[in-house]
Amino acid sequence: MPKAEAKPATPDTPALAHGEAGLRGETAAHALAAAEVSLYKNVLQIKEQHGLERLGIAFYDSETTIQWSYNADAWFHAASTMKLAVLLAVYRQMVRGELAGAEPVHVRNKFVSIVDRKPYKLEISRDGDSEVYAHLGRTMSVKELAYHMITTSSNFATNLLVDVVGVPVIQESLAELGLDGITVRRGVEDQAAFEAGLNNEVTANGLMKLLRLLAEGRAWSPEACADMLEILLDQRFKKGIPAGLPRTARVAHKTGNIATVDHDAGIVYLEERNPYVVVVLTQSPADAGRRDAVAQVSKQLFESLAAIALR
Repeated sequence: MPKAEAKPATPDTPALAHGEAGLRGETAAHALAAAEVSLYKNVLQIKEQHGLERLGIAFYDSETTIQWSYNADAWFHAASTMKLAVLLAVYRQMVRGELAGAEPVHVRNKFVSIVDRKPYKLEISRDGDSEVYAHLGRTMSVKELAYHMITTSSNFATNLLVDVVGVPVIQESLAELGLDGITVRRGVEDQAAFEAGLNNEVTANGLMKLLRLLAEGRAWSPEACADMLEILLDQRFKKGIPAGLPRTARVAHKTGNIATVDHDAGIVYLEERNPYVVVVLTQSPADAGRRDAVAQVSKQLFESLAAIALR
């Protein structure tokens, strides 16, 4: 097991472990051990088959309290997974009464780089949502922008909301909830910042902790969590985690893709059981071909859970 990739199986940092509420007994221990060996082997195969330069995975199952991680504290370019932190900050401000969901935001395509303070514009062709651009020169509500930021991954909506709440508030929101492993420095498509190496970054563990708070209703208020989950469940891009699951599964998730990374972070709801959280972060060469490693990892984790349940 390469030291750079996976945590050692120690009492403090188990690779595959369960809590007091989870599986018990010798049979359960054998099932866990067999599942871990199989899962680790299959993850390495996926990494090799896809020519991944790096892979990070964090997994937590609230039904069994099983946890599993692979390179989960390594930092990756966040791509659009940083929008989870923006969503969290928006709802913090709403719960505190400092921002109203119906508050109008002027839709303008002009933002300021964090490097040289020069203005820049977003490219319409790179955005996943034409509806926000259709409101150029008019207004959209905070909640409308939050919805488009997540469900269609609108960069335009994201930058407008980053300007509304501010990067310091986004970082304060993460700190208040004890969330490390997520760093937001700027909005998206700030090319000058990208070239200067000033990027938003995440770890698999950081995103997993954020999603656990939402799943457990512990981010600001149960009502705020329910609202955020409803938005995440309406995610339109489903080639990541959902593609590795049965069609009956519901996934509250956020993808993140640029030329060299392909991520997905979500909460998986299956029939007649409590949900589990899974985060898969991948980095590939810019000229890499097919991108279904996230779906394959999702499938392996689901099958591992199923195998344990049958033993």
